[in-house]
Amino acid sequence: MGDGAAAVPSRFRTICVFCGSSAGHRKVFADAALELGHELVRRGISLVYGGGSIGLMGVIARTVRDGGCHVLGVIPKALMPIEISGESVGEVKVVADMHQRKAEMARQSEAFIALPGGYGTMEELLEMITWCQLGIHDKPVGLLNVDGYYDPLIALFEKGATEGFINPDCRQIFVAAPTASELLTKMEQYTRLHQEVAPATSWEISELGYGKGGAPPEHS
Repeated sequence: MGDGAAAVPSRFRTICVFCGSSAGHRKVFADAALELGHELVRRGISLVYGGGSIGLMGVIARTVRDGGCHVLGVIPKALMPIEISGESVGEVKVVADMHQRKAEMARQSEAFIALPGGYGTMEELLEMITWCQLGIHDKPVGLLNVDGYYDPLIALFEKGATEGFINPDCRQIFVAAPTASELLTKMEQYTRLHQEVAPATSWEISELGYGKGGAPPEHS
């Protein structure tokens, strides 16, 4: 896709991307982060991410910023010297810990995408899937399954459903695709099919910035 491609209207104003502070061993992963960044710009979507300037974090943040869309990085104070090398990218919000980081990223976003990453990326992804299952949010969650990276995790989810640990109606709680364009299109079309455990209005979720109406505040 070239930089001159026509803009595509999106239902999302802001998407949170979880990704590694490493770039991985193969160029295909950085290429996917670059492609996702361009696709967000093409659709006019702002980025919320973990605040790092290295690895896949740095690739997607610089791509979105250079494309003219807003970038918000949320990073715990303790990780600033580790994940920010040189100048930071976009607006940076420093928080106290990992719990505050995830809550703020969720509060500021209308959907979530996981690029390839390690333990932290997978933990963030699974927490957003769990929150959706519980009814804390109903925002789309997507896996950018670059070169089959997430195939083993998806197979584990299927195993969990087969063995009775994941409800059958929760199998479609997330969407997955190998390319950014296909994934964002699927996410645009996402509608919740599962029955949440409890409605958002019954959760004590003031830490996410939600009111009793269940809607997040406008991003300033």
